[in-house]
Amino acid sequence: MLAGLLAAETRVIPLDPLSKLRLHNVTAQAMAYKGRQCVEIKDANPGKTLPDGSLFAIVDGADFAGGVIDVDLTGDALPGMPEAIRGFTGVAFRIAANTSSYEAFYLRPKNGRSEDQLQRNHSAQYISMPEFPWKRLRAESPGKYETYADLAPGEWTHVKIDVRGNTARLCVHGASQPTLIVNDLKHGRSHGALALWIGPGVVAHFANLRVTR
Repeated sequence: MLAGLLAAETRVIPLDPLSKLRLHNVTAQAMAYKGRQCVEIKDANPGKTLPDGSLFAIVDGADFAGGVIDVDLTGDALPGMPEAIRGFTGVAFRIAANTSSYEAFYLRPKNGRSEDQLQRNHSAQYISMPEFPWKRLRAESPGKYETYADLAPGEWTHVKIDVRGNTARLCVHGASQPTLIVNDLKHGRSHGALALWIGPGVVAHFANLRVTR
């Protein structure tokens, strides 16, 4: 066990300069937000209908097969967006070279403290694009790929994604136990890029991205 811990290597993945990011339907800006230096990612075309899961910023040089992804993030709806925009923000991983497929965990921060319990239950989500968007997973396996987490829009949240083969665990707020476990990653034992992921009509911030292998 100790030998395994000693062999682990943590790499800080720089998000600035912005030339390290390949933008897909988003804008990026380096800034300070609520006490942290970060990158702000925003929907480049709010109100425009785009294919599901097509807004993200790929981080160059971060090929990922397995290990632990740590990041601090925030998510909120852009001003003027409809109530249905819940601040969808997360991390995509194992992204194919042509960006046609990936796995992702994301949060819906505006759901975390909703007075509607069913909405609360949709706070954290796993998806596998393009075959398994949230709508299909919710319809075919209700409650299996999403769950509750205490979240607030626009506030920093620490996210840890532990990926081992076909299994991934999502932890939030530094918890030792996962809030969501997926034992059947839909693309299997693949590898690929990492990306800062958002939903439509969203403004998000990302800082302190690290990968431990």
